[in-house]
Amino acid sequence: MWFLQRLRATFGTLSTSSHFHNEVRVRFAPSPTGHLHLGGLRTALYNYIFAKSHGGRFILRIEDTDQTRLVPGAEEQLQAMLQWSGLCADEGPNQGGEFGPYKQSERLNLYKSHIETLVKSGAAYHCFCSEQRLELLRKEALRNRQVPRYDNRCRHLTSHQAQDNRHSGKPSVIRFKLDVEMDLFEDLVYGRTQHDTHLIEGDPVLIKSDGFPTYHFANVVDDHLMGISHVLRGMEWLTSTPKHLSLYKALGWSPPKFAHLPLLLNRDGSKLSKRQGDIYVQHFKDAGFLPEALVNFITFCGSGFQENRELRNMQQLIQQFSLSQVSTHSAVLNMDLLPDVNRSHMIHLLTNQKGRCRLISELREKLAKLKTEKEDGSRGETMELKDEYLLKVLEARKNHISRINDLCQPDYSYLWLRPDGRREDFIAVSENAEIILSEACQEIEGLPESVYEDVKELSAQLRRSSDRLQGVPYAVYMKVLRLALSNLKRGASVAEMMSVLGKAEVVQRLNASVQSVVQDTTGSVSR
Repeated sequence: MWFLQRLRATFGTLSTSSHFHNEVRVRFAPSPTGHLHLGGLRTALYNYIFAKSHGGRFILRIEDTDQTRLVPGAEEQLQAMLQWSGLCADEGPNQGGEFGPYKQSERLNLYKSHIETLVKSGAAYHCFCSEQRLELLRKEALRNRQVPRYDNRCRHLTSHQAQDNRHSGKPSVIRFKLDVEMDLFEDLVYGRTQHDTHLIEGDPVLIKSDGFPTYHFANVVDDHLMGISHVLRGMEWLTSTPKHLSLYKALGWSPPKFAHLPLLLNRDGSKLSKRQGDIYVQHFKDAGFLPEALVNFITFCGSGFQENRELRNMQQLIQQFSLSQVSTHSAVLNMDLLPDVNRSHMIHLLTNQKGRCRLISELREKLAKLKTEKEDGSRGETMELKDEYLLKVLEARKNHISRINDLCQPDYSYLWLRPDGRREDFIAVSENAEIILSEACQEIEGLPESVYEDVKELSAQLRRSSDRLQGVPYAVYMKVLRLALSNLKRGASVAEMMSVLGKAEVVQRLNASVQSVVQDTTGSVSR
């Protein structure tokens, strides 16, 4: 096996199309120049679910030929975010595979072999134009209000002139001779398409002066040698496709099928930008969104399904996806929908044992991180957080929160910390705080456990308890109880708090509040 891999790494696959027959093989090929954002995630997702819906393979390839733009750690972060999102590659840098290496910087010998073929056939040539000359051409075109492009000057050098320049050590790039006439091609999303690329740009660079290939050359060579059957990518590459097809033709290869996905736009119609920190997948992970919710959400844009905006898990996405349903219209990201999508997925997870265990684990992890990293001014003793209690909290608040992170906000600190209410705080609410708390403690301690399971019944009991305290308005009574249970002035209703906390915890907090409020200003307890 190692010999076969070494042979392929040197010479490529001799008969790629015949080797794979009709197998669907797609690739996601990001550049490690930054973090994975929503546009990249959608491209990866559509490749993944397309492959899986046809029983095919999803390949991850790292396109790192632009060495000047590489960001340290970006490659590892890209792979981590794909893994978190549930898009596990069948072949890739970490997984390996029969047609590696899966990093372009490790495939330079392959590009060298095939560029020599193009040069020998006359389809490509050495260009010796300096950066200064190219910059002058660009400025001249802009001054004349023309599209800047290379004038193909070196295409017309004789073989002797090119050879002399190379022998003299003059730096060069290798360019591809673009055809004057570009053939029509059938895009699986946009239909029959034609772009006269030669009118927009001159002969494109295939190999840069540093010996590294450009995207246009490397992706054609790699897609062929890796047996890629379908290329699903953003529509910004649509105009480059004729150039790529010309390369396939010059190399004598059959091209894959192409499908270009519509752009993702902000609600104001602007294009998503990598400069927007809040569109990175890592941002949504850190914010507490579920991976399946984020993946589901981005399918709302650009279609691909008979019915849009439906709650779907990964298996349902795979089963229901169809390229024929992908729209050509730009897709607008309505971020206001994401919290509701995430809430729906959380509620669904609570319906099965595996999902419940996962949410409990995530909540416990968030609370541990909150305890060690965040100081929010909360006071009090930390409660013992058993799984049963965490599940009870999740069930009780599932319709009120959008993310697990919401439960780590100060408004919910009472769920994890026993408040240490101070006498002055209670007196500020009512001079009768001592009487209210003492009476409430007796009343509530006498309630059966079953009452705590019904918030409406609990509310009615609290109303009756308040009525028995002559001269104490119901609103004041509830404010004192809220302070005793949570140290908060607003939030969930007192009955909801009590229902989640349970009878034993409520009684313990009320008793502690009674002890606190009867202290005099010197700190001694009155008798």
